[in-house]
Amino acid sequence: MGTRVALVTGGTGGLGTAICQRLAASGYKVAAGYNSGGDHDKAKAWQAEQKAAGFDIQIAFGDVRDFDSCGRCVEEVQGQLGPIEVLINNAGITRDSTLRKMTKEQWDAVLVSNLDSVFNMTRHVINGMVDRGFGRIVNVSSVNAQKGQLGQTNYAAAKSGIHGFTKALAQEVARKGVTVNTVSPGYIATKMVMAVAQEIRDEIIRGIPVGRLGTPEEVAAAVAFLISEESGFITGANLSLNGGQHMF
Repeated sequence: MGTRVALVTGGTGGLGTAICQRLAASGYKVAAGYNSGGDHDKAKAWQAEQKAAGFDIQIAFGDVRDFDSCGRCVEEVQGQLGPIEVLINNAGITRDSTLRKMTKEQWDAVLVSNLDSVFNMTRHVINGMVDRGFGRIVNVSSVNAQKGQLGQTNYAAAKSGIHGFTKALAQEVARKGVTVNTVSPGYIATKMVMAVAQEIRDEIIRGIPVGRLGTPEEVAAAVAFLISEESGFITGANLSLNGGQHMF
């Protein structure tokens, strides 16, 4: 297959780091997209940490909320590494609140960061993938898109929208060697989840049939499977990784 180029948005976060590491270890040329509030030094420090751990990963600044910024990010990656053949749309945020108290700003922030971002990045790489006759896109959704979650109307709506996007785009490019799939993680032991109070974590775990949180590495393994050469017959699919918390 040669060495394929992969861009992972939100690449310096907990889940993004595990995905970047897995793909780098599998022989991909990996770029971690980051925003970090414009903190370039933070991203460079992350890159140095990865290098020390044996992972050679490029970093590329891009604000996923901004279409033109995403275009510049893609240009930078392709200039450094070559054509992007794999895109992992992983960037996202939460701004939890019951709808009765939710502000317009909280709604907009989550819809733009979690859903508009998928269009903003994908639009800049899809034509190249189609022209070359190969592409792999994996969009990161959430168990809470599938089952709903109190206080997350904005997040659940955006993450549900991601899978609708996946299914429609998958049909458009299926004959061109490009697959588009979704992964929907449940509760994963990232720093964000581990920062939650122990008693709340214990309550969450009681609702997970396998009796534990997932690991970022398990999600990364699922992503690696979906972007492999052997997964060319899987498209428009949603792979749940939630320990049995929600089955349908």
